[in-house]
Amino acid sequence: MIFYIVYALVIAVLILYFTGWLRRRDIEWVVILAPVAVFAVIILDYLKII
Repeated sequence: MIFYIVYALVIAVLILYFTGWLRRRDIEWVVILAPVAVFAVIILDYLKII
């Protein structure tokens, strides 16, 4: 379940990035957190922790 939530959030971040919303609010660093979150969820799912 958390797998799908993280992917939905990453898609939302990408949409906000390409529309310029993140740049206007000076929070583009969120784009760097997106792949880190996906990587963490994939590893935790592989290890059967979540």
